[in-house]
Amino acid sequence: MPSLETLTVHGLGRVAEPYRDIVPPIHLASTFERGEDGGYPGGRMYSRDGSPAYIEVEEVLRQLEGGTQALVFASGHAAASAVLQALQAGDRVVAPRAMYWGLRKWLLDLAEHGYIELAFYDNVDLADLDRQLAAAPTRLLWIETPANPTWEVTDLRAAIALAQKHGAHTLVDSTVATPVLSQPLALGADIVLHSATKYLNGHSDVVAGALITREDSALWQRVRSMRNLGGAVLGPFEAWLLLRGMRTLHLRVRAACANALQLAGALEQHPAVAQVLYPGLPSHPGHAIAAAQMSGGFGGMLSIRVRAGEDAAREVAARVRVFKRATSLGSVESLIEHRASVEGPTSRCPPDLLRLSVGIEPVADLLEDLQQALGV
Repeated sequence: MPSLETLTVHGLGRVAEPYRDIVPPIHLASTFERGEDGGYPGGRMYSRDGSPAYIEVEEVLRQLEGGTQALVFASGHAAASAVLQALQAGDRVVAPRAMYWGLRKWLLDLAEHGYIELAFYDNVDLADLDRQLAAAPTRLLWIETPANPTWEVTDLRAAIALAQKHGAHTLVDSTVATPVLSQPLALGADIVLHSATKYLNGHSDVVAGALITREDSALWQRVRSMRNLGGAVLGPFEAWLLLRGMRTLHLRVRAACANALQLAGALEQHPAVAQVLYPGLPSHPGHAIAAAQMSGGFGGMLSIRVRAGEDAAREVAARVRVFKRATSLGSVESLIEHRASVEGPTSRCPPDLLRLSVGIEPVADLLEDLQQALGV
């Protein structure tokens, strides 16, 4: 049986007839012919929720995460929205205080308009999580680990056990960890979420999202229905590009992890840096938990807090030459961003923080660039 790495490299390895294509063809059809008896002999009716373009990419995702089914979406936000729309009106969601700001903002908006009840917990405080889950019946526990952009690490096994004790489903945003480093479904999570725009695609040329489920539950059937009815589906070319990107997933993630670890260690010693936030460092409060639940690396994301404050942090970002000043993460090229100014006045991000998405360039080039930007 081939390894998951081989399966991913080959994109399942199916060879298309009649030409025996090594690369899967792109299926562009939006609708499919019915048979004389009114049935669908090709197994497809309409591509909004049944495009053949999804077959390979969803199956690779399913196998990578060890789930039973996978769904791709038009964006990570669309994937998250399908889960939230699958809840009943007024269902309670417990979410981490530190999480991707766009989804946090979306959760707050839904709560403000009465669609969900919302409570927050401290990402690393299991006692606080237990209190929040016990405070009222909860339908969904949301976990993001490592948490963007300060990279708190939540103990997945313990948090999932608490959710099960209180009768809540668990969704894990594993965008940063990727299926290469973490397997939340194997620890009991119900659904894994990815912004597939990031590491899964890895080339800054696709916006996509993905969900993978541990079992075919009633909640999952609602999620599938929400994709169909909501229409936030991925285009066939984007699905093809996503599969193309995933064929190098393991190599890219491992290279980014190695670069990030080396940069984090060097920057921790730099006089202009007050703090390096990276789970791979022994100084990180969540290092031991990350080492226990992540295999093969600690991710390609880190943040630095510039000792001289916000203005100095902005100046550092302005002086980089190899890093690109851009939003997003998880691609082959390295990116830097003054995160608080992107998130705006509601940001919980420290104003002296720069978020780094470490790519796969030679690490010496990346370190030299940051050192010249930071100065002595």
